[in-house]
Amino acid sequence: MEELVVAIKVLGDGFVIIKQMKMEMAREIETMRIKIEIKRNRDGHKKSAPHLPFQEPRFSPLNRGREHYQSMMVFRKEYYAGFPMHILERNSLEVTELTQFYCKRETLFGNVAIELFLLLGKGQPRSLIFSMSEKAKFLSRSLLCLITISIFLLVLSSFSLVQFPCTHFIPRSVLNLILVNSTSFFLKPKAKTELVKLPLFPPTDTNLSMRFGSLSCPNSNVGASRCHREKTCGRRNQGLRKLKVFMYDLPPEFHFGLLGWKGNKNPLWPSVDSHSRIPSYPGGLNLQHSVEYWLTLDLLASNNPKVGTAVIVQNSSQADIVFVPFFSSLSYNRHSKLHGKEKVSVNKMLQTKLVRFLMARDEWKRFGGKDHLIVAHHPNSMLYARKKLGSAMFVLADFGRYPVEIANLGKDIIAPYKHVVRTIPIGESAQFDHRPILMHFQGAIYRKDGGAIPKELYYLLKDEKDVHFTFGTYRGNGIRKAAQGMASSKFCLNIAGDTPSSNRLFDAIASRCVPVIISDEIELPFEDVLDYSEFCVFVRASDAVRKGYLLDLLRAIDRYQWTKLWERLKEIAPHFEYSYPSQPSDAVAMVWEAVLRKTSSVQFKRHRKNRFARSEALLKRVLT
Repeated sequence: MEELVVAIKVLGDGFVIIKQMKMEMAREIETMRIKIEIKRNRDGHKKSAPHLPFQEPRFSPLNRGREHYQSMMVFRKEYYAGFPMHILERNSLEVTELTQFYCKRETLFGNVAIELFLLLGKGQPRSLIFSMSEKAKFLSRSLLCLITISIFLLVLSSFSLVQFPCTHFIPRSVLNLILVNSTSFFLKPKAKTELVKLPLFPPTDTNLSMRFGSLSCPNSNVGASRCHREKTCGRRNQGLRKLKVFMYDLPPEFHFGLLGWKGNKNPLWPSVDSHSRIPSYPGGLNLQHSVEYWLTLDLLASNNPKVGTAVIVQNSSQADIVFVPFFSSLSYNRHSKLHGKEKVSVNKMLQTKLVRFLMARDEWKRFGGKDHLIVAHHPNSMLYARKKLGSAMFVLADFGRYPVEIANLGKDIIAPYKHVVRTIPIGESAQFDHRPILMHFQGAIYRKDGGAIPKELYYLLKDEKDVHFTFGTYRGNGIRKAAQGMASSKFCLNIAGDTPSSNRLFDAIASRCVPVIISDEIELPFEDVLDYSEFCVFVRASDAVRKGYLLDLLRAIDRYQWTKLWERLKEIAPHFEYSYPSQPSDAVAMVWEAVLRKTSSVQFKRHRKNRFARSEALLKRVLT
């Protein structure tokens, strides 16, 4: 940038010098012309040749000398017509003297030949060739070199600006003052202030890139620009600190005891060092709500620095969140019914015990439970205790069966279902031309809570040849058939039923089948960092039941458009996979990161509310 400043300054000085020379030359030429006129009058010519009136030359460093002076000093033949020959001969010396003076003062670009047509003798033109003095040559050549160097430095500076856009020739201290209110830059809060430039075109998901730092794309088929924009492939957050979690030591009857685990010498927790020692979660439809199981395992293994994005702390005052390890979904699925002579179900009994335990804890009393995390992924889990524990943060599948004062996006987390179909490896996923089925749906059509859309769509689509729309559940052989059907389909329907969400969405993602979401009130996991429109098709329920609308829409999506959705679907699929040990990009890591983002907001609100709490408590103590 210093070269740019020098180049601009040199160019400016050069033009100032040229302008001054022009003005000085004009004054001296006019003076010479007046002297010649006085001499002529003194000699007493009765009739003299007329003289061209002086015109200020149109001076420009881009004009060539010969062309410029010819336009200024050529005496036209017609101008001298009718004058006696002896007068022209006597005046020729005066004209020649004036021309020689003008040539010496004005020429800047080398030797100049000026032809003056003086009509001497028999009217034949006579050429007078003048050369510049050595001093004028040196001056003109020096100025030419100076301008050439300036232009070179200007071009060089332009290239440096393109290659190094963050370089500034303004002093950093001055620049910091200028950028105090700027929206294009921000300053890192460090002892050594470092200027950071935000991207001119932010990603579709700017929040993700700022929160999670630099991530790489494992899929080589994905364009580099998309990977840079989304930064959601191969998630491994280097910039985000781990979530600090304090976990209650609840008795096994609240967690792994529900899986039949008892352990040796009655410990509270199973050993997670070996997979063979970890109690397995029941399969089938129970598995889809197993979020609590995966989160608890991840916390038990959090002492291993290579595992997880959350770590257990022993002091609750140092924790970001207090985790309640209650397998509420498993409790509902396995123990919500009465057995034998039971008057109260095990599920209800455990919820009652849990409420009593939490209300007696100092950790709960400190903030009224607002910093507690309870997993209630099944829509019917925590049915008896949710009202009393509503101040806590819940991990849910959706908000369909919760009043807004108990569960809402302001404080709670939406987590994905655990898919029950086999995950299709990326290399085995069929492309557009190898999927004969346009649209796939398999599930219950007549719903308990009045879900009418599946029934209406069934009657609209049941006779279409390239549509698979059938009754059926995932029990028995249904899971395998559903997996085969989705893997052979271009689109998989996810329709709102008893609740706004469904596990079919995550089964479709695992099968690499582009989801078609027909649910106006659905809440989707991690939507603050993922743009679902890049790998899903959304259709309003009112439009979906219009005859021909859904088929026309899906058939209008050509091979290129479908492939873009499919490629993006393969990118984000790891974010919906639950696993142990937790992987950098899996659903467990995504849930913990979502909790950390939510706790920051909760802490901000709590701190604002407590602004005057300390002073008011001190005043009350003094008065009493």
